[in-house]
Amino acid sequence: ASAIIRRYVGLGNALNATALNAIGTRYICLLNVNELNMIDPNSLKLASLNLSACSQLTKDILYAKAKRAFSDQHYLPAYYELIKPYLGGAPGVDLKALSKDNVNMDVSTLANLRRDSLLSLTVSEVENLLGINLHDLKKWQHKSPIWEWVQMQKQSELDKLHIGLTGGTQEGYINIVAQKFQPTSSASLGTVAMTLHLLPALLISFLMMSILS
Repeated sequence: ASAIIRRYVGLGNALNATALNAIGTRYICLLNVNELNMIDPNSLKLASLNLSACSQLTKDILYAKAKRAFSDQHYLPAYYELIKPYLGGAPGVDLKALSKDNVNMDVSTLANLRRDSLLSLTVSEVENLLGINLHDLKKWQHKSPIWEWVQMQKQSELDKLHIGLTGGTQEGYINIVAQKFQPTSSASLGTVAMTLHLLPALLISFLMMSILS
């Protein structure tokens, strides 16, 4: 299939709506970056695609094209249904804007958003995106990336949804994100090792001082 697509493009044929529908959901993910960039955004108006199995790069490129294709309908109720197949490539700022439009997004679509885009959303923005489908979020709370989103929210904010979501950050606690560090010099490693060696004694001293005071 990939070889046929390359041959078709190599003969100078356009990746128009007819070609995209012929390629279909089954093979759309085979298109490389150059071929994706050849697609006229207006072709997406007449194409029916499902990008759920595609790479993130493919989703990002086609979302940008779909956004341009449907830009003239952005303020119409139909806009959400038109852009929905491409939302897996939407940046957080576009999802925040979409949350103001009462789109009633289903939770499966929410779960297939870009991870960084989903994690950038507040509790109220997710609530507004889901609308009448909010109660379905409880069933998906332990599935990635929704679980990561839940863990980043304050539990007090999740409680305001009144759907029983748990796993958020309690008041007085913070989420610690593990970071990768560059290798340090042997001298630095020695200092770290000495600090770790002394850490139990330092903690005991601190506790004793706290008790005596």
